[in-house]
Amino acid sequence: MAIAIEKLLTPDIQKPARYLGNELGAVHKPWDAAAVRWVLTYPEIYEVGASNLGHIILYNILNAQLGQLCDRAYLPAPDLAAKLRETQTPLFAVESRRSLTDFDILGFSLSYELGATNILEMLDLAGIPLTWRERLESGDKAPNPNSSYPLIFAGGQTATSNPEPYADFFDFIALGDGEELLPEIGWVVELGKKAGLSREDLLLSLAQVPGVYVPQFYDMAPPSIPPQQGEDKEQLFISGSVYPNRPDVPKRVMRRVAAPMPAYSIGLVPFVETVHDRLTIEIRRGCTRGCRFCQPGMLTRPARDVEPEQVVEAIERGMRETGYNEFSLLSLSCSDYLSLPAVGMEVKNRLKDENISLSLPSQRVDRFDENIANIIGGTRQSGLTFAPEAGTQRMRDIINKGLTNAELLRGVKTAFEQGWDKIKLYFMIGLPGETDVDVLGIAETVRWLKQECRAEGRRWLNFNLTISNFTPKPHTPFQWHSVSTTEFKRKQKLLREEFRGMRGVKVNFTDVRLSAMEDFIGRGDRRLGEVLRRAWELGAGMDSWFDNVERAFAAWGEAIAQSNLTWKYRLVETGDWGLGTGNWGEETPNSQSSMPNAQLIDAPLPWDHIDTGIDKNWLKDDLKRALEAATVPDCSFEGCSHCGVCGIDFGHNIVVKPLPIPEFAGHFTPNQDRVQRLRVWFGKLGDMALVSHLDLVRLFDRAVRRAALPISFTGGFHPSPRISPASALTLGATSSGEIVDFELKERLDEESFRQRLAAQLPSDIPIYRVEDVDLKGTAATALLEKAEYLITVATEGETQWLDWVEAIKASDEILVEQTTKSGKIKQVNLRDRLFELEVKESQKHGGYREEEGVVLRYVGSYCNDGTILRPEHLVSMLEQVAGREFQLLHSHRCQLILK
Repeated sequence: MAIAIEKLLTPDIQKPARYLGNELGAVHKPWDAAAVRWVLTYPEIYEVGASNLGHIILYNILNAQLGQLCDRAYLPAPDLAAKLRETQTPLFAVESRRSLTDFDILGFSLSYELGATNILEMLDLAGIPLTWRERLESGDKAPNPNSSYPLIFAGGQTATSNPEPYADFFDFIALGDGEELLPEIGWVVELGKKAGLSREDLLLSLAQVPGVYVPQFYDMAPPSIPPQQGEDKEQLFISGSVYPNRPDVPKRVMRRVAAPMPAYSIGLVPFVETVHDRLTIEIRRGCTRGCRFCQPGMLTRPARDVEPEQVVEAIERGMRETGYNEFSLLSLSCSDYLSLPAVGMEVKNRLKDENISLSLPSQRVDRFDENIANIIGGTRQSGLTFAPEAGTQRMRDIINKGLTNAELLRGVKTAFEQGWDKIKLYFMIGLPGETDVDVLGIAETVRWLKQECRAEGRRWLNFNLTISNFTPKPHTPFQWHSVSTTEFKRKQKLLREEFRGMRGVKVNFTDVRLSAMEDFIGRGDRRLGEVLRRAWELGAGMDSWFDNVERAFAAWGEAIAQSNLTWKYRLVETGDWGLGTGNWGEETPNSQSSMPNAQLIDAPLPWDHIDTGIDKNWLKDDLKRALEAATVPDCSFEGCSHCGVCGIDFGHNIVVKPLPIPEFAGHFTPNQDRVQRLRVWFGKLGDMALVSHLDLVRLFDRAVRRAALPISFTGGFHPSPRISPASALTLGATSSGEIVDFELKERLDEESFRQRLAAQLPSDIPIYRVEDVDLKGTAATALLEKAEYLITVATEGETQWLDWVEAIKASDEILVEQTTKSGKIKQVNLRDRLFELEVKESQKHGGYREEEGVVLRYVGSYCNDGTILRPEHLVSMLEQVAGREFQLLHSHRCQLILK
């Protein structure tokens, strides 16, 4: 039987603050006032999903629409998922805590090939049939008041590139950028609801919107018999092609293109630490470098720069409003944003005194110079990542990387000279035309870079390498290529032997099994829907997580074996997917690459009905240019490459000329002046009891930044604000007596400080009192002496509480065993730590949702030397005098008592 969500969000689950939905920036719109109710989800755990920029932007845009409400949901961690199933409670949206079935539209971001299993897990947890056919057939059983399940859709790069393996599960697919597309979908749904359209008619209306693909209105060409040995593999392609099954939908569905909107990137500051725990601002969308392996570079054309003034304004406002101490500029190639040095320097100068740092994703090593080093360097120097991709010049020309050895060395050497002693490099193996000489060239390149980047009195430059297996992607010139898993393993072995003994180099290899599965799904057709579903049933999920790879591969392998598509997967494993005969340059005994023949290249592909703007004939021609190791210039800065994108439908490249770089004002110098110490008494009530101590400290840091309070900083390599909580509170416990010290570099009166800080804190963290204390006096944590608690203990009909309390008070000794840090066991007399104890009348405290139980008040020791009487200690004392076990339902700290 389903129970209230509040009963599930308890301290016994990991990081319950993930699911509170009350973060800074969360939007709570009136449910009944909304004509269309969305729930968007990034189908990963909260720490991944809540920091995804696209998720944040679309959430903010939809909530800005009149009559539209947007909530969020995430993949629950295994502990909460088990609770949901055990209690038969459907998966919920975090803001409203309503079941996902209450909404009109449920959207998933599908950003990598194996992520669909997480989507199926979420649908199942929500009690929603997995396929559009099942939802249609069981619509009258849906819990929605409209007797219909939500419209289920997917968006994201993987959904846009090849939606066919996932076509069974979604009512529609949103292709391309969603900033303009999703509001249009909302308007169509609103009008359809008012007109009382059937589900089919509503989907037909949506199919008329450019960028909306409705799979049920399209059929796959009839499957052909799996090819036998020696037979033509052309039928593999033909059987996967897609065509409309009715005349009133487009034959090809166009990808949508929108300009970046930095203003919508601000918001959603989580209480828990996320994967990208910083403000992220997009500066450029689209890439025209033309790397032949890169699907994002092909699927996001044309390039669209954001005006530098908009970027600077968004960053400055975003840092003030969020309280983050780090921001990131996002683009497929940040270095191609010509105003990057000017923008970064302007922001760094403006926020120089606030200990703000900038991080950049993997960037072009050929554009890395002293100006970029200055904006990302400083006291908190961020990591540095470059992606040469290949180890020889010939291979970099084949993939059209546009990077010379001289440029690679210049960029790495600049980083070394600017103070970096560790750099991360990305390489790939298995690229078309690759020979063993090219593979070993990766190690030779690293060895050469280490040799060239040396200086007297400094450590050698260290490298952290990630070597991935090239996975062919739809809509790229290399979409017809394949490499066997055996060949990947052989090349990995070559590199492991070559790197053995090379000091200062850490090498990580991608699991070849994951690469094979990604290839199998990514270039598959609708027949893979049943494989996806069976893999999920067998336990696949979170498949990109390394600790799940064994379970995931076992599930996928069994699902493939149970299907009739084993032959197709074997083609991927053996490297025969779509390859014919022919030579790539100079033939070598170990070369696994071959040129696809014209017959196979001309055959239909499962994703041909998706109009990305790239001319398929151009992809074919670019594949031929790769054979000749001929490069294509970047059309953002040189001549047009004639790929077919630019025009009325997709727009044109928008490149902003570089601005003058402001004079560098210097790196942040922490202001360590201490002129005042303010001691603050505060509470931790309601849902905030589920926020951990470390997350609470981070929350205070960001609140201080938002309030622009003149906080003093520590020194050292990682200066931090002088904020010192007196004591950590147990997760799940509430309190009305916490203490934290703030040390300021400028004096403020207590009331002004209280008002400014309180305005930036959640209502469940009230500020009770602020006191100016002696700056040279002892810190609160060293003054701790006692603590007063109210604890709630389950009663189960007991009536002897007064007797048990008196028995404890009359005792001279109540011993428990404790283990010291050194591992020794010692006897501790808890009675010495108890000063007051009484039974209180049942009452609510701390905004806590009280269970049935008796409330006890006690005062116990709470010294920073470890002499502490915790609530669980008092329960242990009760158990000893009563001779039975008790359950601690809740604890509330009334006050911390200082000496």
